[in-house]
Amino acid sequence: MTVISNLYIPPATHDVRAERPDRVDKKLESYAHQLFGRVRKIFSGRGRLRRLVARIEAAEPRLQALDDQQLRLEVQQLRQQLYSDGMIDELLVCSFALIRELSVRTLGMRPYASQLTGGLVLLQGMVAEMDTGEGKTLTAILPAATVALAGVPVHVISVNDYLTARDAETMLPLYRALGLHVGCVVHGQTPVERRQAYRCAVTYATNKELVFDYLRDRLTLGERTDSLLLQAEYLHSETQRSKRVLMRGLHFAIVDEADSILIDEARTPLIISGADGGDEEKQFLQQALDLAAELSDGDDYVLDLARRQVHITNIGKQKISAAVGQLGPLWSGLVRRESTVSQALTAQHFFHQDEQYLLRDGKVQIIDEFTGRVMEDRSWEQGLHQLIELKEGCELTQRRETLAKISYQRFFRRYRQLSGMTGTAKEVAAELWSVYHLPTLKVPTHRPIIRKILPDRVLATQQQKWQAVVKEICRLHQQGRPLLIGTRSVAASEHLSALVCQAGLQHQVLNAKQDAAEADIVSTAGIAASITIATNMAGRGTDIVLGEGVRQIGGLHVIATERHEAARIDRQLAGRCGRQGDPGSYQAILSLEDPLLDSARGGLVALLLKKIGLSNTGFMQSLAQREISRVQGNVEKNHARIRKELFRQDQQQGSLLSFSGKLE
Repeated sequence: MTVISNLYIPPATHDVRAERPDRVDKKLESYAHQLFGRVRKIFSGRGRLRRLVARIEAAEPRLQALDDQQLRLEVQQLRQQLYSDGMIDELLVCSFALIRELSVRTLGMRPYASQLTGGLVLLQGMVAEMDTGEGKTLTAILPAATVALAGVPVHVISVNDYLTARDAETMLPLYRALGLHVGCVVHGQTPVERRQAYRCAVTYATNKELVFDYLRDRLTLGERTDSLLLQAEYLHSETQRSKRVLMRGLHFAIVDEADSILIDEARTPLIISGADGGDEEKQFLQQALDLAAELSDGDDYVLDLARRQVHITNIGKQKISAAVGQLGPLWSGLVRRESTVSQALTAQHFFHQDEQYLLRDGKVQIIDEFTGRVMEDRSWEQGLHQLIELKEGCELTQRRETLAKISYQRFFRRYRQLSGMTGTAKEVAAELWSVYHLPTLKVPTHRPIIRKILPDRVLATQQQKWQAVVKEICRLHQQGRPLLIGTRSVAASEHLSALVCQAGLQHQVLNAKQDAAEADIVSTAGIAASITIATNMAGRGTDIVLGEGVRQIGGLHVIATERHEAARIDRQLAGRCGRQGDPGSYQAILSLEDPLLDSARGGLVALLLKKIGLSNTGFMQSLAQREISRVQGNVEKNHARIRKELFRQDQQQGSLLSFSGKLE
């Protein structure tokens, strides 16, 4: 197996499980050791990056003088040299310069020096922190195409189907000019289509589809996956497993929106399940819902709003035991009955229509809390999905039995080389290094940022907040400014839409119910006097182009109506305006009744402010803003603890079960 700059060239065999072996750390590194290792790797490469960018720009005049045929010959020669000599600096310069020139000719886009730097950072196995609007899609193609020309399969990973399909289609002419095939993996594809996409030199895929395909391959291959056995099957067996797998290993990955995929979503394991249960299960779950409705909050159970968990008290356990005597044999098990009632309470108190899920065609469909999009054909585990279906009066699907399971943390650690890019990495840089050994490097912007961040406004009640938001929309609409208003849920976006309708203003709504029209809505969001109300769907990867005359009147104005559980998501929304040196402004209009404060039971300061009356004075507003920031910080710390515990469990599982070869 040939090694090129820490990348592995796949040999001409049927090693369909090419990946980095699980590494089980004996103990988590100390913070000082994390910081030292991260800083050492970052500073050792800064000077080299500057020199390489200068050499790439110096090579531009020679390539500009070549015709298309001569450029094709240059690409052929480069590919041969990459195979024979590896990714030495001279060939990296040649590759980036060639890709840059072909990008101008095929796409009409010339990568900036900042994008060249970002591409080199990705090749080093790091996370490139690039501000929103700096062109991460074009940045990714520089290392992706270079590695693919060297013969290494490349995965470019994004957060949703829309961005994945858009990026693959937009960059296709450039890949074709380089002689590279491009695949795209999105929801709803057949196994044949997926297998064909993974056979391409570069494959664009969403994180969830990628992990589920990996688990499907795991089920196909079973426990015995050594390369010699698979090669023997290929030569002698009529039913060789290597022909039925989808992927061809985990070689080189570029993760777009790395903080969302590698950090935010790391709290949720990915599970493939099969059908289980029947009519008795339906009756059992309905009895659990009925029993949960008879319990009282505070006496029989306690809601942990921050962790979204239910704790049944001793009094509640006694009530459950007394009530289940005539309910049937499924209630005989102590652990089963208490956990099921706890799930029923969870379904009642923490899962609500148009927030965590929506009803479509008589089915419960999950809304991804990070992207705001519907996750079709996905379900919650341990009977939770069926409990919600019963709660909403939907036809009951069969309960699912876990067949294969893996965490994002374990999956992405298996790539031979991993890199990422995002506009918001600094807050989680230590965690990226600790878990994935990914250092983070800030890439300077191409143009100075002139975005105006206006002071937050905090109102006492949600009703006052929505009134203030509508008033601000009317004021700025009269000036002709395009407006983007961010909400956290489908329900909130529809509530605000109704208020804006009452004000007599035409507008567009972008949420999980309008996902089919996403491209059309985004394309007009920067036109003068347009009003767009959106959930997180407009938060990442969305480039809102300003219409004619909009720059002269101040650009796009963004209003945030709630704080998210991570400040990074708020920064992503703010980044929708003021991109690439354009003018723009951002303001958050919040209330002391927002869900984030409810998750911490309001906080003593918030309760005090509501009781004495929240005014617009500087002191009172500052106090309210600090309270909201404090609560948000506590939620972020809690989520970090959950991710750390999941990582520890993964490490312990790897240590205990590594001898068996079966970790999922």
